[in-house]
Amino acid sequence: MALYSEKVMDHFTNPRNVGKLDDADGIGEVGNARCGDIMKIYIKVNDGIITDVKFNTFGCGSAIASSSMATEMIKGKPISEALTLTNKAVAEALDGLPAHKMHCSVLAEEAIRAAIKDYYDKNGISYDPADFPEPSEHEEH
Repeated sequence: MALYSEKVMDHFTNPRNVGKLDDADGIGEVGNARCGDIMKIYIKVNDGIITDVKFNTFGCGSAIASSSMATEMIKGKPISEALTLTNKAVAEALDGLPAHKMHCSVLAEEAIRAAIKDYYDKNGISYDPADFPEPSEHEEH
């Protein structure tokens, strides 16, 4: 059995939504210098809908694939729905990740939450702090 699914390989070799939004409404950056995965997600929001999303990820293939899949999963969705995206859903959409790479999908979830929190903060929108737990420490590769 291959270490990575075809979907992981596809999103790694042909990542969707790569880049930067210069006029982003929210930016979330998470990562761990120890393991080397750093993810930055940019969102554009219009009437509570994420109309555009881009990412820059420095990291392994699983981190890039997780970023790509996560951005695909929230693009065009209401913020409230994007907030419910879990790392498990990202990993499942990729047809699974090896256990030692699951932290990459956690980073994708955390980066999206950080971008939404940044959007809320910039626009003075109140939110439940429980929706934005502190990013966790991730294991090394």
